[in-house]
Amino acid sequence: MTRNRFVSVWDAIEETPAQAENLKLRSRLMLALRRHIEREGLTQAEAAKVLGVTQPRISNLMRGKIEVFGLDMLVNMLSAAGLRVTVQVKKAA
Repeated sequence: MTRNRFVSVWDAIEETPAQAENLKLRSRLMLALRRHIEREGLTQAEAAKVLGVTQPRISNLMRGKIEVFGLDMLVNMLSAAGLRVTVQVKKAA
């Protein structure tokens, strides 16, 4: 039996490095939004209004439903929250 070691869970579950990177980015952005909503003490309805989405979208965000969010949507929501997204690119290990 062979054991593989992965840098992250995303590397283990995705078929390609590109898919894993996409999930890593989305998960980080979702976590930042969730923390912002919690820090501000917003209800899901209030957060939806501020972020320009529906309450069910906020529910999906809070429950970690990563498959229903694209990078564009998450960046737009972060911008609406008054947060800035920065990107750092490094050579793959």
